[in-house]
Amino acid sequence: MGIANQANPSDLITIEGRGITVVLKRILLYSLNFTPELTGIGKFNGEMVQWLTDQGYEVRVVTAPPYYPQWKINQGYSAHKYSKEIANGAEVWRCPIWIPSKLTGLKRLLHLASFALSSIPVILKQMWWRPQLVMVVEPPLAVAPIVVVLSKLFGIKSWLHVQDFEVDAAFDLGLLPENKALKQLVTGVETWLMRRFNIVSSISLQMMERLYNKGIEPARTRFFPNWVETNAIYPLEERPVYYREQLGINRNDFVVLYSGNMGAKQGLEIILDAAERLQEFKNIYFVICGEGSNKDKLIEDVKLRNLAQIKFIPLQPLEKLNLLLNTADVHALIQKMSISDLVMPSKLTGMMASGKAIIATAAKKTAVFTVMEQSRAGRVVSPEDPEQLAKVLLEMSENKAACHIYGLNARAYATEHLSKAAIMSAFEKSIKDLTTIQKSASSKSSVKDKGVFMK
Repeated sequence: MGIANQANPSDLITIEGRGITVVLKRILLYSLNFTPELTGIGKFNGEMVQWLTDQGYEVRVVTAPPYYPQWKINQGYSAHKYSKEIANGAEVWRCPIWIPSKLTGLKRLLHLASFALSSIPVILKQMWWRPQLVMVVEPPLAVAPIVVVLSKLFGIKSWLHVQDFEVDAAFDLGLLPENKALKQLVTGVETWLMRRFNIVSSISLQMMERLYNKGIEPARTRFFPNWVETNAIYPLEERPVYYREQLGINRNDFVVLYSGNMGAKQGLEIILDAAERLQEFKNIYFVICGEGSNKDKLIEDVKLRNLAQIKFIPLQPLEKLNLLLNTADVHALIQKMSISDLVMPSKLTGMMASGKAIIATAAKKTAVFTVMEQSRAGRVVSPEDPEQLAKVLLEMSENKAACHIYGLNARAYATEHLSKAAIMSAFEKSIKDLTTIQKSASSKSSVKDKGVFMK
């Protein structure tokens, strides 16, 4: 039996026929990442919250200070103090977190655990605000246990949104030892936790299939893909030269752009290997934009190999994102084989919206492979095969007409399938289905005078 969850005057109450429908509009987001992070989960969380507050929802956020993808706390924030601010129309509580200077498997686990522990007092405090829905974004799954307990105790609906299967990835990338007993224990706990949420969602059809394989009932799952602002990211009529001039690249040179996180799961070493095989083709350049735990190592490797055609630039501000993405002749979507079906790279949406061709490293039947096949937005090569990557990039550089068609296909797919308006409207419907309470007409006085009780 949960604790009574009273409706506020701000709750929307409408009469439908002989009954009363109460639409509850207080949502608590619990996630490691949030705006002003410019990439990954933080970016999508920020845009989701902004959309919800624009629709009249009251939203609170429990998160960490911004640090991703640089793995360094943003200026103006502290890793050691609690703070409160208003961002994207929501009340945002930031909790202390430990940021390791160098990432290892153990340090990454401690990093996630530090947020899970420091955020407990704040999550407890938010229970007296009486949210109708608490939404957890994985990773980290480490915050799920406290939500499972509190949602049952306070009668709050719970939603787990899986952006990455961090447990599977941790074993596949060697962050956790490949021990059968340990793997059974950890994955068993993961499944147990997931089953305790009212709704579990993910961002690709293959990741949805993985949820089913983990024993999550299809009726309790939702497909909630990442989106793109197609009115903010769009093809420019003329090829921009801003970044080309900065990097010493001619207007007609062929630019392969990777923009995103530079971490272990990307396996960006394959770009260096491909570039080395293409050194004699002086018109082909590789631009790598972003931050991440492997960036310094990549830069050092480029220097050691004397790969002059590879250029690095830091993470760019949001207002320059469209300009950056339009600099590419081809976008590179790089992933390791071991995790190619555990994540759906959020950067793919922006690539498609920019109307440029894409080359992706993906195994058959994975999420990326399926989207590339459906959209006809470019070419797909086997993961961790630099010889094939170099060969296909050379072919694309010599057939710019084909690249133009790939770009048109990419833009069309983004407009039809990845628009924020369509995805968020479906998401809101699921929220209403989950949190709307039906009352009979005879119960009108209890709604007005005694509050609404969540089952």
